[in-house]
Amino acid sequence: MIDAKYINLITILCVVAAAVLVGVLMFAPDLLGITEKERTVTYASMFDEDTITEINIVISDDQWNDILTNPLAEEYHRCDIVINGVTYPSVGIRTKGLTSLSQVASSDSDRYSFKLKADEYVNDQSFAGLSEFVINNVIQDATYMKEYLSYDLMAYMGVPTPLVTYANISINGEPFGLYVMIESVEDDFASRVFGVNYGNLYKPESMDNVGGGGFGGGGERPEGMESFGGMGDAPAGMEMGNVDPAAMTPSSRQQNGTTTFEFSERNRNMVPGNMGGFGGNGGGADLIYTDDSIESYAHIFNNTVLKKTKTADKQRVVTALKHLNEGTDLETYVDVDEVLRYFAANTALVNLDSYVSNLKHNYYLYEDGKGQISILPWDFNLAFGAFQSGSATSSVNFPIDTPVTGVSLEDRPLIGKLLEVPEYKERYHQYLQEILDGYFASGYFAAKIDSLNDLISPSVEADPTAFYSYAEYQKAIEALKLFGELRAESIAGQLDESIPSTDAGQTENPSALIDASGLNMNDMGSMGGGGGAGGFGEGFGEGRNQNGGGMNFPQ
Repeated sequence: MIDAKYINLITILCVVAAAVLVGVLMFAPDLLGITEKERTVTYASMFDEDTITEINIVISDDQWNDILTNPLAEEYHRCDIVINGVTYPSVGIRTKGLTSLSQVASSDSDRYSFKLKADEYVNDQSFAGLSEFVINNVIQDATYMKEYLSYDLMAYMGVPTPLVTYANISINGEPFGLYVMIESVEDDFASRVFGVNYGNLYKPESMDNVGGGGFGGGGERPEGMESFGGMGDAPAGMEMGNVDPAAMTPSSRQQNGTTTFEFSERNRNMVPGNMGGFGGNGGGADLIYTDDSIESYAHIFNNTVLKKTKTADKQRVVTALKHLNEGTDLETYVDVDEVLRYFAANTALVNLDSYVSNLKHNYYLYEDGKGQISILPWDFNLAFGAFQSGSATSSVNFPIDTPVTGVSLEDRPLIGKLLEVPEYKERYHQYLQEILDGYFASGYFAAKIDSLNDLISPSVEADPTAFYSYAEYQKAIEALKLFGELRAESIAGQLDESIPSTDAGQTENPSALIDASGLNMNDMGSMGGGGGAGGFGEGFGEGRNQNGGGMNFPQ
């Protein structure tokens, strides 16, 4: 018979062992070989793909007028938010964006993109578990679908992706417009996707994109980066002001109906940052290794997303960048499979207002807490070839093996270094084939457009602040389908080598390219065209009423 003192000792040891096991399961399940998959969250119901979320912003006239009077300040204002009938009091709302924000601010429209933060004024308040989300105004997107479909493809390819849906927005009960609603890439996203033991997030961006940089799309000022309105005196060479759309004059280059707009000399210095044109060397982070000093990577670490991130976390990123650029131990320091999936999708989408252009922005950098980095998607309003849009033929034939623009692969090591490895390049091609077969050739892409059209077309037709008319929207949908068809045809040809898959090869043999002369890129909306200057449709700025989630993938 066991003595009582031994029974007590055994009991204590069992309790301690159980506590240790619970702690490991909660905070370090990987130690037991357990990996937590993406979990279901309560707030996912707000992102139901089969319905449009209804959001009413209840805000005082003074607060609303202050937002409209000072949009570039990007300051939070207090309001109540009603989401599908559920009221959340004292929520923070602010404008968001970079170039897209200044474009609306310099126009007659009040249709801004917004960020909504549940705990800005009320500690620990959330939208059914979600601290914040954004609502995007679909600027430069006559289809209303570019962002939705881009995230849909990223999720289809297994890339960690924010939840997305459509939302009918009202201001104090008055209809304001149809927006795209997107889960913010913050703590809640990281916990949902990576589990409770998630790592660190960075939003590479810099004011170079506004000062002397390119003319990108939506973009977004990361939390903590000073807003346009809070900058005080502009730095040398950076003049703040408004853009006069009338001062934008067409250049002599017009291709397939696409007009590239240039700022007249008198209006150049009125653009935030004296952007001047659509090129430039500004941007976020190219992820090129410089040295071991954290201070050398301000474009990354000045835009740290999570408050928990420490100096040691940042140093792990620098170490990963060193190995990436040296091409050593890549599997240890880069989530190679995830990165290849991301770039296969990004290439298929011809999403150039991103890491692959001279702006090198519109993405999140994730470090898993153990020194391995990966890339996460963000901001697709200029996907489907809308960024710096040239000819339709050049867009649909965007080369899969040199998937960069305005820079070389050596300038973008996150993709360039991986494509130097034959095994990784083959896997990248396999993922492009997967996209071709499962997303396009299967009919899924066209069917998805049709189902989204059935869902949103009544809201588009009734949208009182739309940048495009309903007729332009209908035309855009057909152009989007045609783009997908031609893009898939080109990818197939590039994979079987009947079409050159590099920029140099296409320059040498243009006759081999898919002819897209029947596609007008402007019909879908673009950064330099559309129904009016700046990519806005015929109804832009009139404020008229035209009246006239989860994702299911193919098996």
